[in-house]
Parts: sequence; C-alpha cells; structure tokens
Amino acid sequence: MGRTDFERLEVYRLSEAIADAVWAIVRTWPRFERSTMGRQLVRSADSVGANIAEGVGRGAVRDNQRFVRIARGSLYETKHWLRRAYRRDLLTSEEVDRLRPMMDELAPRLNAYLNSIGRFEDRG
Repeated sequence: MGRTDFERLEVYRLSEAIADAVWAIVRTWPRFERSTMGRQLVRSADSVGANIAEGVGRGAVRDNQRFVRIARGSLYETKHWLRRAYRRDLLTSEEVDRLRPMMDELAPRLNAYLNSIGRFEDRG
C-alpha cells in the first residue's frame, strides 16, 4: 500500500509516535484504570492523527483547517488525561520524561501546519 498525503506529514508522524507511546503505557495499567481513564487517553491521543488525516482527505482548505483545529483540541485533551494519570500515580517520571518532549513539540507543529494550509494552493 502506497503512502497517502497525510502520511508524509511530519506533524502526522509525530502524532502517531505519541499515540503509540500512550498505547504502550496504557496496556500495562490495571484493568479498572485501563477501562476508564486509559480508554479516554488512548482515544484522545489517536484522535490527533485521525483528524489530521481526515482534514487532508476532505480536500478543501477550510475543512482541512477545521480538522487540524479539532486535532489540536484532542492534543490538549490528551495532555489533560496525562496530567490526571500522573497525579493518580499511573505514569512514572520516566514515562513523563519520554512523552513530554513529543507533546511539547506537537502543539507548535500543529499550529505551523494550520498556518501553512492553503498558502501554497493560492500560488498555482
């Protein structure tokens, strides 16, 4: 299967890395924590990349921008759940140290991507 446009985006690949890291962590949690908070955390982390992909797939600049904004909201939801997980002793300091740089990098990358959408299409 060939790569689609969204798979070439660095911002998408970073969102995938975060979602995969979150998945690996949540899988180790006890059953109750995994089925409550873990489910929400995984969904929000997966939603970032899913919305980037859907925006690209829509083909219209305004739709793409809207879905990137939704992706940004999902990123902030993911941050919320990570904070709650840490406060509830479900995340170790090492896991936080592994996730934090990726999370801190993704927000500005999403904003830069949002600002770039449509810029190059107008020059054609």
